[in-house]
Amino acid sequence: MLDKLVIETKNIVVAAVEGADDILDALRGAVKNQVVNTLKDIKEIGTTGMDAVASVVTGAVEGTAKVAISITESARASVRSAIIGVSEVGGDVFVAARKAARGAVAGASDIGEDIGKTAVGAVEGAIKAAGDIGEDTAKAVSGAVIGAVKAADDIGSEAGSTVRKALLSAASLPRDVVEKAIKGSGEKSE
Repeated sequence: MLDKLVIETKNIVVAAVEGADDILDALRGAVKNQVVNTLKDIKEIGTTGMDAVASVVTGAVEGTAKVAISITESARASVRSAIIGVSEVGGDVFVAARKAARGAVAGASDIGEDIGKTAVGAVEGAIKAAGDIGEDTAKAVSGAVIGAVKAADDIGSEAGSTVRKALLSAASLPRDVVEKAIKGSGEKSE
């Protein structure tokens, strides 16, 4: 089901952004709607629902590969919209931040994009979403960092190192929260 969801989302995103005047707005709308509709179809927004969020973001990132936006912008918009969608259906936004960031990094890796930039964009998207919906920004950052690092570690040790360095060197991210999350990422299960 989850692989099918990646492909479905990729197709939806491609259709939404083709010819759109505002590609980012079209992307945000497509991702949020896909998350909301998917989670409404799943009876329990537990593990399966949150794994679906990762799949939606993976598909969104893959779907924007050929449009005129950067991987950072794609990850930022996709993660933000996914978290807002989860919030709208009453799901755990912090788990959503972790899963969405994981999906963004996995999607970027699948299409050969820069996973470091993707991870930074994903965490920035989590920050923006938390602010938009009035949630704890530090918890959203922590969740997104853990998700991005876990996805990178699944790719390989070099990828894990790349993502950690990118997150720690990003001026747009709260370094203290990022450091704490990276230290804790080895202890938390996914």
